[in-house]
Amino acid sequence: MFFSRDKDNSNTVVSLIASALRRDISFGELSPDKRLKIEELRTRYGGSSHSMREALTLLSSEGLVEANAQRGFRVASATEEDLKDITRMRCEIEKLGLEWSLQNGDVDWEGQIVASHHALSRAQNDVIASPVDSALAWDEANRSFHLSLTAACGSPRLIATQGQLYDQSRRFRLAALREQQIDFEWTTEIHKQLVDAIMARDKNTALNCLHQDIQGNLSHADSMGNPFSQ
Repeated sequence: MFFSRDKDNSNTVVSLIASALRRDISFGELSPDKRLKIEELRTRYGGSSHSMREALTLLSSEGLVEANAQRGFRVASATEEDLKDITRMRCEIEKLGLEWSLQNGDVDWEGQIVASHHALSRAQNDVIASPVDSALAWDEANRSFHLSLTAACGSPRLIATQGQLYDQSRRFRLAALREQQIDFEWTTEIHKQLVDAIMARDKNTALNCLHQDIQGNLSHADSMGNPFSQ
C-alpha cells in the first residue's frame, strides 16, 4: 500500500495515486476497458475512497479513464481507431500551434526548442540502451519537446488540448517501444529537420516534418496491429 490513510485529504495523495494509475494504464498493467473498482484499487494503491475517486476523475478529464454514472469507472479503450482519431487531432492541433508560434516566437522560444531537443536526444540514447528503465523518462522528454514547439502560440487552451492528446497517445507509443517498432534513426533525422526548419523560419518544411513525426505513431500501430489485443 503506497499511502497512509491519515493523509487522504491531501491533494498530494490524489496526485500521487493518479500518477501511479497513469503509469500502470500507460504500460498496460491496467488494460483497456478494464473496470476500475474503488475497493480493489485502494487495496493496490492505498488512499481513501474519496481520494481514489478524485484521482479517477482527474484521469477521466485526461481521457485515460471513462466515467459512467451507472457503471462507475473503467480504463478508456485503446483500439487502432482510437489511435487514428488521436493522431488526426494531434496533427491539426500541434501544426496550428507551431504555425502561431512561428509568427510570435522570439529567441527565447527558439532556445527552449533547442534545449528540449537536446534533452530528448539524450533520453533517446538512454531508452535505446535500457528500454524498460528509461521508457517514461524518454516519453516525458518527447512530450516536453512537442510542447516547446507550440509554447509561443499564445493560446493556453490549445496547449492544454495538445497535452491531453499527447497523454492519450502514450499507451500506443510505449506499446510500440515494447514491441521494438520505433525507428529511432528515422525519428532522430525528422526531429533534426524539424528544428532546423524552425530556426530558419521555414514554415512549410517545419509543418511537414511535424506532421510526419506525429503520423509515425500511426505507422507503428499499423505495423503491429492492436498492441492491447492480448
